Amino acid sequence: MTSTTRNRLLDRGFRVVGVLATGAGLLLLALFLLDIVHAGAGRLSGPFLRGLPSRFPERAGIYTALLGTTWIIVLTALLAVPVGIAAGVYLEEYGHKGRWAALLEVNITNLAGVPSVIYGLLGLEVFVRFLRLGSSVLAAGSTLALLILPILIVTTREALKAVPRTLREASFALGATRWQTIWHQVLPAAAGGIFTGLILALARAVGETAPLLVIGVLAYVPFAPASPLDEFSALPVQIFNWISRPQKAFGANAAAAIIVLLLITFSLNGAAIYLRYRWRQRLP
Repeated sequence: MTSTTRNRLLDRGFRVVGVLATGAGLLLLALFLLDIVHAGAGRLSGPFLRGLPSRFPERAGIYTALLGTTWIIVLTALLAVPVGIAAGVYLEEYGHKGRWAALLEVNITNLAGVPSVIYGLLGLEVFVRFLRLGSSVLAAGSTLALLILPILIVTTREALKAVPRTLREASFALGATRWQTIWHQVLPAAAGGIFTGLILALARAVGETAPLLVIGVLAYVPFAPASPLDEFSALPVQIFNWISRPQKAFGANAAAAIIVLLLITFSLNGAAIYLRYRWRQRLP
């Protein structure tokens, strides 16, 4: 058997294994989703969405947790987006290519893969204890902003790299400054990729539980947060609390809350896919 034939057989074998593994994963995911829908679809209703937490499963709702999750998404975006995009623009458009730049790029990429519980410990020490924000919406939003910041920086740089160099050169040839070129030409051309990365990063932040548990987010909060300094609950924490209860009825509540959280996540991912498609259509 020649080396070429052997390589072809190995390549075909890897493809078959990959297809089988992907099919098995999709099957398991489909079974999991069907089980969740079967267990929780009956609890989805207006009273469940508007209801407050309760010791009685038939009265319990996700109103406070849903509003807390909304607060987290908004604050995380407000804190992370300006810093992440500005850092990405500086590193890609203004930063000098050298040893320190390469080291910084590697560290940012590595930070994107750090486990979320580590960011929770950082948020506990810095925001909860040192800044004395307590288990507030602001502390949680700041912690999750740190979590998605490396992702935003990396996706911003990749979106800027995808903009043709000729667009910058044409702008410079017409007498525009570097900042005018970035603001009026490069950023609009890269906006689709930047927003795609932002939405995907927020979709990750929505489902994070470990950082919220570490900073002490409560599972039972009988009121909706009215300011960034208020205590709050969130859907992942509420789901974790209900699953840990011994009563079987709380399992159905957790399944219904998982459906709501999945709908939010799928909506964000769908928006990211749509923006990415539209952005690619606009690229020359």
